[in-house]
Amino acid sequence: MNVLVIGSGGREHALCWAISASPLVDKLYCAPGNAGIGEVATLVPDLAISDHGSVVRFCRDQSIGFVVVGPEAPLVAGLVDDLAQAGIKAFGPSAAAARLEGSKSFTKELCARHRIPTAAFARFTDPAAAKAHIGNKAPIVLKADGLAAGKGVVIATTAAEAHAAVDDILGGQFGAAGRELVIEEFLEGEEASFFALVDGTHVLPMETAQDHKRVGDGDTGPNTGGMGAYSPAPVMTPDMVDRTLREIIAPTVAAMAAEGAPYKGVLYAGLMITAEGPKLIEYNCRFGDPECQVLMMRLKSDILPALIASVDGELADFDLRWRDDAALTVVMAAEGYPGDYARGGEIRNLHKAAAVEGVEIFHAGTRRDGDKILANGGRVLNVTAVAPTIAEARTRAYEAVDRIDWPQGFCRRDIGWRALDRDAS
Repeated sequence: MNVLVIGSGGREHALCWAISASPLVDKLYCAPGNAGIGEVATLVPDLAISDHGSVVRFCRDQSIGFVVVGPEAPLVAGLVDDLAQAGIKAFGPSAAAARLEGSKSFTKELCARHRIPTAAFARFTDPAAAKAHIGNKAPIVLKADGLAAGKGVVIATTAAEAHAAVDDILGGQFGAAGRELVIEEFLEGEEASFFALVDGTHVLPMETAQDHKRVGDGDTGPNTGGMGAYSPAPVMTPDMVDRTLREIIAPTVAAMAAEGAPYKGVLYAGLMITAEGPKLIEYNCRFGDPECQVLMMRLKSDILPALIASVDGELADFDLRWRDDAALTVVMAAEGYPGDYARGGEIRNLHKAAAVEGVEIFHAGTRRDGDKILANGGRVLNVTAVAPTIAEARTRAYEAVDRIDWPQGFCRRDIGWRALDRDAS
């Protein structure tokens, strides 16, 4: 069959890399794609993915049998609904189900109704009321209700910082995403990412992962879309996985079905592992980025039949096989990210970096200019390695990073530190 992947980031490169190995694929397209994706798929850079009619016409013209929607924005905008209405099979939740990511207040209210463990919360549109609720409480978490590209969360360590965040979010820093503000209690614990394929009823858990959201070493500085990740996440013991499935994932899937918005696609739970057990931080309606990169490196099974089974409601008897090896990815970003950053810097020696044993380099924000690879985004490369242990995977990944010649780029140098500290203790 012909397959179309929607998106242009590192997640989509990893998905295209995995899908391209499937014997089910005749031709693989990606819209709009990036320089790295162009090595495994035919790019469609001029296809406006926000124009659903154009996507439908492209699928019909190219006899696309299956579409994989990577990013959250087209899912929340209902691309899967419009493709389904046109008779085109697509992986991802409906717009109604994608509200789990598209509206934090929707998810919080769902958790409250169905007793799914999460942080205590309150919702606000009025700055004065929000500040009165905060008072002198700190630390405290403030979130723009809608989609903000992974940057709409402020973990305020002082009341003054929290009050300033109220003004920023409700004052328009994140546009329409900040029309409503969700304020949550600060949860103590260790974060982890949990992924499962869902077919509306059945849940197929995937391997665990953990990412690093803060821009700086030691998990300092502002939140980003993610500066690195590793899999498996040692904090997710078999008991913790079982509790997450029973207490959080399964009740959510049942609740969405009961409320008339059955969930199909990948369900990504951002968790805090507290002293009381797992609690939901937030849901995402797509693969994590950069967690997808480490998951695809560890996956032994053909990913495409699993994605199709999710759409067809046939996950009940499905299984996935995983490598025992660990995987770790380091994000290389443009100087200034997550704030203002420059584009256009040339990236050299990628072939030397990719020659390191066990390494794959997934492109995120790149474009090709003749024989040159240029930076074209904030998060630009995902240098990803597999090895028998997380420590060895990290060594390989940073060896590859150090071979790359990109003066305008930077990365964290401590990806995987929680796992390594756990191993050392």
